[in-house]
Amino acid sequence: MPDPSSNPAPDIAVTPVMKRSGHVVMVAAAVENAVGTERLAELVLTHEGIPGDRHAGFLRPADVRVPWFERHAPIQNERQLSIVSMEDLAVIAGNLGIERVEPEWLGANIAVEGVPDFSFLPRGTRLFFPSGAVLAVMGQNDPCRIAGAEVERHLGGQGGLALRFAAAAKRLRGVVAIVDRPGSIRGGEGFKLRIPEQWIWQG
Repeated sequence: MPDPSSNPAPDIAVTPVMKRSGHVVMVAAAVENAVGTERLAELVLTHEGIPGDRHAGFLRPADVRVPWFERHAPIQNERQLSIVSMEDLAVIAGNLGIERVEPEWLGANIAVEGVPDFSFLPRGTRLFFPSGAVLAVMGQNDPCRIAGAEVERHLGGQGGLALRFAAAAKRLRGVVAIVDRPGSIRGGEGFKLRIPEQWIWQG
């Protein structure tokens, strides 16, 4: 039998599992094909996401975010929900020189607070809610001019916001997630975070 010490694992720094907590500020859902969302008292989730929300479903058509697929090809939907943090939205507003950016202007389904650097949560992070609902983070949400145009519209058409939004919100736009376990989420409740082991593969 081979001696394990003769074939050690690569010398790669591994950050261990971390656990944190946060607070839900609001929940919302998209109506039909609207860019923005409308606040609700509660989100009731199935494995397909938020019933009736424009991003619900197990599949979605490929778009500009995944250029390695043919456009409109059906692919796994890793964007069932959009989650933002109030702290990151405040930074975006500061970058744009405006008073505020509301989460529903960006089409967010959940806004949270109390989690530092929320938009940098790694893929595989789980959010656990009191009902038993669990969300799995699939990646950062890229900013775009469409969301910027919605911000501009809500602020009375302040010129140039739509064009400046992508740069102002880069890596601050929150994360996209899927439903790992169905349940409900309400504004005002707390939640727990489990951040998985992390490492940087350098080949």
